[in-house]
This record gives sequence, C-alpha cells and structure tokens, in this order.
Amino acid sequence: MTTWKGETAWLVTRHADQLALLRDGRVGADSTRPGYPSINAVNEAFIAHNRTFITMDGAEHRDQRRRFAGYFTVRRVQAMRPRIQSLIDDLLDTMESAGPPADLVTAFALPLPSLVICDLLGIPYEDHAFFQRTSATMLNVRSTAEESLGASREILGYLGDLLRAKRENPADDLLGHLATHYLATGLSTADECAKQARLLLVAGHETTAGMIALGVCALLRHPEQLAAVRAADAAQTANAVEELLRYLSTAHTGRRRVALADIEIGGHLIRAGEGIICAGELANRDPDAFPAPERLDIARQAPHRHLAFGSGPHQCLGQNLARLELRLAYRALLDRFPHLRLAQPPDTIPYRAEMAFYGVDELAVTW
Repeated sequence: MTTWKGETAWLVTRHADQLALLRDGRVGADSTRPGYPSINAVNEAFIAHNRTFITMDGAEHRDQRRRFAGYFTVRRVQAMRPRIQSLIDDLLDTMESAGPPADLVTAFALPLPSLVICDLLGIPYEDHAFFQRTSATMLNVRSTAEESLGASREILGYLGDLLRAKRENPADDLLGHLATHYLATGLSTADECAKQARLLLVAGHETTAGMIALGVCALLRHPEQLAAVRAADAAQTANAVEELLRYLSTAHTGRRRVALADIEIGGHLIRAGEGIICAGELANRDPDAFPAPERLDIARQAPHRHLAFGSGPHQCLGQNLARLELRLAYRALLDRFPHLRLAQPPDTIPYRAEMAFYGVDELAVTW
C-alpha cells in the first residue's frame, strides 16, 4: 500500500504472518525511524512530541516498560480483585436504583475502568470528566493537530502537577512510584514521567470501556450466546471473554512497525525501511486460524490465540488487568440483570468508527 506520505508500507492480514512479524527482532516499533507508517500528519506530529515505550525498541523499550511491569503481573492484578468487585457492585447498585432504561456506557462501562486506573495510578476520580474529554480528543483520528496537541499539553500539565505533589508526599501508587524512583532521583524528567503516565491512563480506561460496552452489545444481539454466558462457570466465562476480544478487536488502526532489515514473509519481500501495518482485526477473523471466524462462539476452542493484545515484546502491558475487569464486569452485570436487553433499535447504536479504539458512544439498555 501507499501511505499518506507516498511511502511504501505493507498491510499484513493473515494471523500467522502477523504473529511472525510482531515477534521478529528485525521489525521495529520506533516511531522516529524513517518509513514508520503513522496514521496521518496529525498522528505523526503527536507521536513525535509524545514518545512513550510503545514506540521504542531494544534496551530503551525494555527499560521504560520495566518501570511499570510490576504493577500488571498476574499476582498484583489478582490482589486488586476485591476492590474491582466492590467498584462493580457499587456501580450496579446505582444503576439499578436509578431504574431502567440506562446508558450502559455512562452508568457502567466507562466509569468502571476509569475508577480502576485511577486507583492504580493514584489519580483523583473526581477529575474523570477532564481526562475522559482530553483522552477522547487525542484518540479521535479526525482531531486537528492543534486539538490533539492541545489536549496532550492539558493532560501532561495535570499529571506533572500530580507527580510533583507525590514527590513531596510519596504515595503507594504508580504515580508515587514514578515520582520517588525516577523523578526524585533524576533518572527521568517530569515530562517523561507524565508522558508514560498519560499512556497508561488513556489506554487503561478507553480500551476496557469499549470492550465492556461492545461485548454486552454483541451478546444482546446474539441471544444464544448470551444464554450460554449466563450459564457459564468461571472457566467458561474466561473463554467467553477471549472470544469477545477476538470477535470485536477494538484496536483498529493497526499495529504499526518498520522493517529494520529485509524480511521475506508470505511470499513477499519487505525491504528495510518499509512500513508494516498489522491489522489485528483481520488476523482475528482469519479462517486459517479460527474456523467460521465471523461467528461469535463463546465455546470456541483456543480463542486466546487472538491478537487483540498484540504479541511479542510490545504485547499489551495491561492485558492481565483488562481480562480481570472484563470477566468480573460481564459476570456481575448479567447476574444482576437477568432480563437485560437493548432499549434501542440495533441500527441506531452510535459506533465510534472515528476513534483509535472502537466502541460505542452510548448503549441504551433496559431490564
């Protein structure tokens, strides 16, 4: 394909080819390398001013990612389970008390991951309207450079203030960790710490919020699958989450890479310096990897082979947390409201096609 800059890039669609490339050391994610296939001019300007570990390679990437990895281990995430369940129960209590109908996005899907990531980072949840607004602007592929960079400066300033406050008054949260171990010691600047924190904040609530709402929407539109999830045990619920992640693939602007050397794959030669776009939503519908891929089947064998979280050294850092939130959220919602159903015609649901992460702006439900 030809990019918006007139450069050659390869759109990779097959599951096996994507898996091989995402794990290949000859493929880089460094956005500063010539040939890196940014989405558009606005995206190129944004990532040039806002580099984080997801667009770094090698030792630089490993060092930056290691700073946060301890907060997303299976053990650390499982320790958060009671708190997440409590947040879910409180949100569902409020939703039930208000009575039907409800917008599932504003009542449940968006506040839950926002509350969880605020807990983890050490951000006051009362500021959620601010960071949700700025996040939406940065993730909208139709935002202008002025809008996108302006939103970025706003949230970086906000996070910078929090980091400085935690440097003076250390806290046992991720921002406190950054402030104490990296900012106070001079290993990182306030700007660098704020940029990494912003990445975790934005990705930590937008992606999971999209999956909660889209997953519920998909189940409500497939009554037989909804019934199967209602009857599922813990293991079957976990499998259902993996199938929904495969089926929905909310990250839909492709994992963007650049070849560091000549690579032959799928009968084609990708030359050093050419861009690579791995379209995960196509890999997750590859019939060679998933029989009858267009069918939602929560009993599917090995749906966890999906690429919703990517693969290789840049595989999503927060996947353990996302999985736990989704398992608990779907289970609790469907248990609380056994007659949950859509309260609007399916063709009126406003899908977020213009966002870097797919989702719905609102989802009217009743019970």
